[in-house]
Amino acid sequence: MDPIESVEYNGFENTNGNSHTDHGWKKVVYPKRNRKQKPADQAANGIAGNVAPNGALANGDNVFRSLEEQAEDRHRRILEAKKAADASDGSDLTRSKRRSNGYGDDGYDFDDSDAENAAGKENLKAEGAKKPKPKKEKKPKVTLAEAAAKIDASNLAAFLVEASELYENQPDIQLKRYADYFGRALSGVSSAHFPWVKTFKESPLSKLIDIPLSHIPEAVYKTSADWINQRPIEALGGFVLWALDAILADLAVQQGGAKGGKKGAQQATSKSQVAIFVAVAMVLRKKPDALTNILPTLRENPKYQGQDKLPVTVWMMAQASQGDISVGLYSWAHNLLPVVSSKSCNPQSRDLILQLVERILSYPKARTILVNGAVRKGERLIPPPSFEILMRLTFPASSARVKATERFEAIYPLLKEVSLAGAPGSKAMKQVTQQIFTFTLKAAGEGNPVLAKEAAAVTIWAITQNVDCCKHWENLYNDNLEASVAVLKKLIEEWKERCVKLTPADTLALNRTIKSLRQKNEEALAEGGANGASHSLYKDADKCCKVISGKLSSGGGFIKGIAITALLAAAGAAALSANPEAIAELKNQVELWDLNKFTESVMTAFKN
Repeated sequence: MDPIESVEYNGFENTNGNSHTDHGWKKVVYPKRNRKQKPADQAANGIAGNVAPNGALANGDNVFRSLEEQAEDRHRRILEAKKAADASDGSDLTRSKRRSNGYGDDGYDFDDSDAENAAGKENLKAEGAKKPKPKKEKKPKVTLAEAAAKIDASNLAAFLVEASELYENQPDIQLKRYADYFGRALSGVSSAHFPWVKTFKESPLSKLIDIPLSHIPEAVYKTSADWINQRPIEALGGFVLWALDAILADLAVQQGGAKGGKKGAQQATSKSQVAIFVAVAMVLRKKPDALTNILPTLRENPKYQGQDKLPVTVWMMAQASQGDISVGLYSWAHNLLPVVSSKSCNPQSRDLILQLVERILSYPKARTILVNGAVRKGERLIPPPSFEILMRLTFPASSARVKATERFEAIYPLLKEVSLAGAPGSKAMKQVTQQIFTFTLKAAGEGNPVLAKEAAAVTIWAITQNVDCCKHWENLYNDNLEASVAVLKKLIEEWKERCVKLTPADTLALNRTIKSLRQKNEEALAEGGANGASHSLYKDADKCCKVISGKLSSGGGFIKGIAITALLAAAGAAALSANPEAIAELKNQVELWDLNKFTESVMTAFKN
């Protein structure tokens, strides 16, 4: 039987037409599979030279010639098509995309062998791995002290002169350029050397107040301060607000990282952050009023409020206090004291706020400076609403006392003195005393014995400072009966101390007020309108009024003597003028002890 003839083709064909010898059987051989067989395997199987895999001789070297020609022709057509496409397109982007898809520089892979394709891809990977990635140059890490020591004061001065000339009419840009200078100078300071969020949260104010200026050379500070002193206060206030926005934005980023559970809650501090703290500290120390101008914004804008932002706010006020303790106390009383009284204030925040005012009051000659400067540019360092908050924090109910209460008790006497300081008799002081009288009279009747005692004492002070408060008291009497009783009792207790401070005019005004109050008491008791507790209060008030009236009468001999002497002098003038009406009026004024009207009558008598 003839052996089956082996045929290579890309389909099914008859073998040389010898179908009669192989009875129609054909053997299909795939060239691609045969090419994959390694030469070593072929040698092992006895296949060499022009011997077919089945041991039969093939038709020489021309057996696969037709297939090779077809492959070469196809290869040539593909190359020509690619060259034509490259010529028409000319786009580098297309070629880059082809390379990125794992192809060679020609854009395609023409090998039919899967093994060779895989090998080509491995070669591409190897070539890609061999190319070194460019390494970023890392700046050397330095401490704030090291970076600050390298700042040249003369170079800074030249820079500031140039910036001032370039932006002559734009002081806000000048200040930002000023901050940029320190940004470049301190760019090497890493977050590890300036972890401001952690430091502000954990450090006492005594340490915070010198951050970061303790590292700045004196010559650099002086150069900056001299330049800052020439900037307009409005621009400085705007710069401080701009800087605060940048600081709080960085705080929000770091808090977001901490809440997200990322490692290293203290993110890398940008070069501008260290610089901003330096620049702001210098501005606030040299020009504290830059902070005063933005206090209303800090109070009213919610984005500047919150316990997390408080350390930054306190730090800013501490810097301003270094330049002027009056500005520090003004800022504390207007912006921070109300925070302490809020329900949301926690012990840590309360402690930090107290640290600031305690530091302000500990400055040398603080009492003299603050009392003499109690009114600054027409505004009080501690206005009446802030004084009321202070009084209530210092004298809470026994059940509401906290650890901070003792600290308030320690600072209250000096702060009270500042709150009540002013020019007696001035228009501004009269308004202040009336405001203070109103809230202290109400506080005296709230049922808190400790607060009532202090409030009554301040109420009496207001009466002695401004006789108009007496008339105001008459109007508020019935609505504040319990408080009025407390004030009357306090006045009796302190009579010896208070009476010597009363001028004749004050004595006459107080006497009129007491008479008016006695009349109100008698009317309420006579009409039967007072029942229960109010009846008892009216009776107590009436007793107190009688005691005070007696003290006024026994101590009024001197005043009567003055009045009678003046009467005799006026009587002579009246007699000469034969004006009996003038004499009658003089007698009437003496009886009523109205010294002002009495004086007017004397002058009228002399004129007639």
